[in-house]
Amino acid sequence: MMEDVRKNSPEEMAEQVRVLAEQLKRAGRKDLLLRAIGVPLLEELRIEAARAKLSRLVVTKDYRIILADYDNKEVELTPVHKAVYLLFLAHPEGIEFKKLRDYRDELARYYMATARQMDKEAIMESVDMLVDPLNNSINEKCSRIKKVFLDMMDEYTASYYIISGHTQKHIVGSSRIWYERLKVITLPRALLKPHIPSIFPFP
Repeated sequence: MMEDVRKNSPEEMAEQVRVLAEQLKRAGRKDLLLRAIGVPLLEELRIEAARAKLSRLVVTKDYRIILADYDNKEVELTPVHKAVYLLFLAHPEGIEFKKLRDYRDELARYYMATARQMDKEAIMESVDMLVDPLNNSINEKCSRIKKVFLDMMDEYTASYYIISGHTQKHIVGSSRIWYERLKVITLPRALLKPHIPSIFPFP
């Protein structure tokens, strides 16, 4: 059987996989199909499927956020929402909300860049609210950003553009396990134009 498969072209093998997958679905054995594919490969396939629908995200010199492959539609965000979004774009590794204070100065720079006419004292007051772990301001801003993207695209596609949760498991030695609850934008950075960090020049 394996020898016959090796003689087949990739297209023929793909058709065999399609037929077998359909047979398993009809038999009500999606569990076996999932086991055969494996979760890591399933996630790779999910990303590959999404790539066809994902648009390049362009951040212009004046900090407009554009979906280049959606007829250059602009993502309409207020300066404070843009500042939050730019911060998370700049950190594909993710940021824990409880550690936002470590990014206070960077967030303030983004806010000042996107709200040039706004009073600096008012900006810093807003930034301090955003990085305060006891204040709900950052959650409110992320919820608003999510709504803007959901108004522009389906939920599955939007999941790559919004600031979403990601829990990372860490194992120290043989007994200690701890979890890092990160917030990330999962958009493949190859779709970000121009690439980080060049889109964030400050005078």
